[in-house]
Parts: sequence; C-alpha cells; structure tokens
Amino acid sequence: MSQFALLGSRRFAPFFWTQALGAFNDNAFRSAMVALVSYQLTLPQSEISLYNNLAPALFILPYFLFSATAGQLAERFEKTRIIRYVKLFEILAMVLAAYGFIAHLLPLLLVVLFMMGMHSTVFGPIKYAILPQALQPSELVGGNGLVEMGTQMAILIGLIAGVEVMQIAGLGSHFSAAMTIGIAVVGYLASRLIPPAPATAPDLKLNWNPLSETARVLGITRESRAVFNAILGISWYWFFGTLVLAHLPMYAKVALGGDASVYTCVLVLFSVGTAIGALMCEKMSGRRVEIGLVPLGAFGLTLFALDLYLRGPVAAEGQAARNWSAFLLAAGSWRIVLDLVMIGVFSGVYVVPLFAFVQARTPSDRLSRVIAGNNILNALWIVVASVFGLMLDRWGLSVPQVFLVAALLNVLVAAYIFTLVPEFLMRFITWVLVNTLYRIRVDGMKHLPEEGPALLVCNHVSFMDPLILMANLRRPARFVMYYKIFKIPLLHFVFKTARAIPIAGQKEDPAVLQQAFDAVDAALADGELVCIFPEGGLTRDGELAPFRSGVEKILARRAVPVVPMALRGLWGSVWSRRDSMLRRARLPRRFRARVELVVDAPRPAEEVDASMLEERVRELRGEMA
Repeated sequence: MSQFALLGSRRFAPFFWTQALGAFNDNAFRSAMVALVSYQLTLPQSEISLYNNLAPALFILPYFLFSATAGQLAERFEKTRIIRYVKLFEILAMVLAAYGFIAHLLPLLLVVLFMMGMHSTVFGPIKYAILPQALQPSELVGGNGLVEMGTQMAILIGLIAGVEVMQIAGLGSHFSAAMTIGIAVVGYLASRLIPPAPATAPDLKLNWNPLSETARVLGITRESRAVFNAILGISWYWFFGTLVLAHLPMYAKVALGGDASVYTCVLVLFSVGTAIGALMCEKMSGRRVEIGLVPLGAFGLTLFALDLYLRGPVAAEGQAARNWSAFLLAAGSWRIVLDLVMIGVFSGVYVVPLFAFVQARTPSDRLSRVIAGNNILNALWIVVASVFGLMLDRWGLSVPQVFLVAALLNVLVAAYIFTLVPEFLMRFITWVLVNTLYRIRVDGMKHLPEEGPALLVCNHVSFMDPLILMANLRRPARFVMYYKIFKIPLLHFVFKTARAIPIAGQKEDPAVLQQAFDAVDAALADGELVCIFPEGGLTRDGELAPFRSGVEKILARRAVPVVPMALRGLWGSVWSRRDSMLRRARLPRRFRARVELVVDAPRPAEEVDASMLEERVRELRGEMA
C-alpha cells in the first residue's frame, strides 16, 4: 500500500491537515507582518530593520522557554485533547492579529508572534510523538515523509500567501486578518477528527520549573547515544537549512539578478525538492526505518551546494532585474534549478529517516520529552546559524562563498556524526550493496516481534545473507556467523558495527564457540533479536543442509520465541557458492537477482527442535532456492 493511502485514513489524515494548516498560518502571519512593516507602513529603515530582526527572535524564544514543559504535557495527557486546546489558542492569537493588522498595532503583532511561537512549541512534541501511536511500524517512514512534505508545502504557500494578500490595495490588512482566522478555524475543525492518542506516561509528575525541567529533558535526550546523535544530525539539518535559506533572497537578487519573483521561484524549487525527497524515503527504504539513507542525504547536500558555488553569479553587473520566467529561460539556468531542487531532495532524504529513527528507538513513555529536547537543540542551532551567517556577511563573503562554507562544514559535521555512530555508515554500506546487487521482496514481516527477545533461524545461501537480512528486518538483530566471513575486508566493519557474533566449529576453536553461545544468551537476555543459520555453513548445491543442534542448545539455556525465515532466489546470484566472485574470475550470471525473504509466525521454544525448524524453513523456501 502506498504512503498516500494514509491521506484517506482517519488514523492519519485529520492530523496531517491539522499540522499542515498550523504550519501555513505560522508562516502566513509572519510574512504578512513583514510585508506590512516593510511595504505598507511609512517607517524609517532603521525601524523596519529592528522589527524584521526582532520577529524571528520572538518566534523562536518560546522553544527555549516552554519546550520542556510541552514535552511533559504531551506525555502526561491525552494528545488529541492538547491539540484541540492548542488550535483554540491559535484562533485567539489570530483574532488579536486581526486587530493588530487592521489597526496597524505593531507591538500587538509582536505579542501575537510570540504566541504563535508558543503554539508551535507546544504542538512540536505531539507532532512527532503521535505518529508511532497512530501508525504501524511499516508506515512510520511514509507517515514522516508525508508530514515533512505537508510542512514544506504549507510553509511555502503560507509565505507566498501572506505577502500577496497583504499587498492587496486598500484591503490587505482586512484580507490577511480574515485569511489567518479562517485557517485557524479550519485547523481546529480538522483537529476534532483526530482519533484519541492515550497518554504514554499518565503518572508523570509535572515539573513547572522551565530551567530544571529543560536540564532534565536534555538529560533524557542524551540517555541513548544513537538517538542523541541522530538529534544532533537533525539539529545540523536546521543549521545548514537556516544558513542557506537566509541567503537565498540576496542570492536571487545579486547572484541571479532577479526581482522578488525570482526569490519566490528559488524558494519554490527548494521546497518542492524537499517535499519530493521526503516522499522518496518510503520507496528507497523499503518502508523500514533506514538510517543508511542519512549519509546519502549528507553527500547530496554537499555535492549540490558545492556545485551552486562553482556555478557562481550569473548576473552581469548593472543588469536590470529580471523576473522568474526570464531567469528560467536564461542560458545555464538549468544547472542552478537542478542544484536548488536537489539540495531540497537530499534535505528530505537526510532528515526523514532521522526523525523516524528517533521515534523507533525511543520508548513511548519518554518520546515526547525527547522530541522536546530535540526542539530545544534545533532552536539553539538555528540561532547559532543566524549569528554565523551574519559573521560571514561581515567578513565580506559572497552568497556563493557562503554556500561553499556550508558544503565544507557539512562534510566535517557528517564525518564527525558518522564517526560517533558507525551504525549510520554501516547501514549506508549495507543499503548500497544490497540494493545494487539484488531486487528484494519481503513477505510476512508483520510476524517479526516488535519488542522482546526472539531467535531467528534462516537458510544460508550466500555470503551476503546477513547483509540482506540487516537491510530488511525492521528491528536490529545480532547475527551469528562463521568467524572467517566475519573477518572479510570491508564487510568486517559492517559486521562489527552491527555487533555480529563470530562462531567457529568445536574442532577449529572451542573457545570461540563457547564465547558465541555466551554472547547469544546475553543478547537474548537483553531483549534483542538473534539470527542464526543452523546449517552451519553456506549451501554448496543449493539444497538445504541438515540443521545442527546449536539451536536446541541456545533454547535450552534461554527459552525464547523462534521465528523461522527463508531466503529464496539467491542460489546462482552474486556471492553464492555457485557463482562465487571469490573463486571464479568471471561475471556472475545473476547480477541484480530477484530475491525473496519470507518470515513465518513465531513458535514457542518448547514446540520446536532442529528437525522441525529445518522442515519449516524448507517449506518456506519452496522450490525457489
């Protein structure tokens, strides 16, 4: 089922439209206010600059003050009820904004801007914490992609609508007031259709001290190293995006020689690209939380930001400003268009898996607070990016040079994050190898337990079997593999990072064998998935070899559910014994082979033995070895 089917489901659609309308109103109000200050009122330039610089600060200030409290509320109470209160608060804010627009009361509009910052702050932890409650695990990436797409398009349309409506001659303030109130009311009505989302920590004791609670929330955010570094990755996305987007108006005006319509065109290209990238994630990840896409996104951001710098300014000095159509028809503009769209695409590819990873790896009773911690760090990095951008401008860097700085910093930061969490790079290598060599279809993934320990048993056809399973299982699993395969160059990094368990035969190395059984038992005791290949080695003829007794020894020490699985179509593919690139200097016969992974329902430990599992895996495999 496509992710777009969620837009027809009550589990998701009302929430999607509620958050999209809220994002629209945030940006429509802000851009209408900027248009009023900049174009409608006769203010001195110094006062205009003051208001335009004060506005972003007032909007982001609530993220520092109230995010921790918002995270607590989202855990403690039913989320849908909070959403409805937030939307009623938005209506009140827009009524005040209407009076401010019509009466030209700028201090009141600044108060409303702070209120809208509060609106976004309280809604933020709910926005991402409610998705795991409403969606199946296989829908999580697609749902996040749709939310990111909806947010980007709502921001874009809101920014344009706010400016255009405010500039309606004689009636701009009145139409702006009507538009923002109307959208707020529609958003509230949409929120009434969101199904209940029960409290995840109903016994949580609320701490109303914003300072101590902020410290506690940041502490909770740091508890999981992988999750915290994913949040740092999200924060870097906001730094990079803030630095680039803040310079797009000047880029459109100076480097491209365009008028305001060229800036709008540039913004459209970037936003549409981000929406496309967000939607692509579900297909690219196979409907799993695939953090292997994150390094790909980081690489794309650097590549196309660097190319934007290399393209350089295209406007001649003294050239008259041109509109968007003249820009698009100009020689060489296709390269700039491609760069802007692809920066957006790789932004989506980068950030959507990170949000899904945080949701999937964080316990539900603290997810809202972790999202709140994420929002605090995001706000901090946005402020840092703004200050850094001002410093680059004062140092005399041109806008293309700012893009070069962003591209180079992205390389350094990405390398740092991937060094801290090798799992990102490991998943990237796995994703590239598996999707380059095979075309995989998965059947029965719903049978994989969502939590708790389980022993996975599977037939063993090729050297790539562990990577294929890593790339397709929804949960991380520890793989037991022959120690010589574990030591294969390049793949050793992947297997070691995935915490695979090397094993040897009794006659080869009894100590390694015993260590393997101990490691398996410890992993199962910790509630992890462990996958073994009971044949004890790769098939040499495509047939299933007898299962050894190791599976029974594991279950005798710790009785856990057993999940039979089978790989189909790998015999004769790359890295199988039939066409081993390690043994024969010729091209394999079945590059990009069609492969299937079939997952059966879990069986209680007391109902299985080696022969029973062998027969079941043989049935799952069928004739398609």
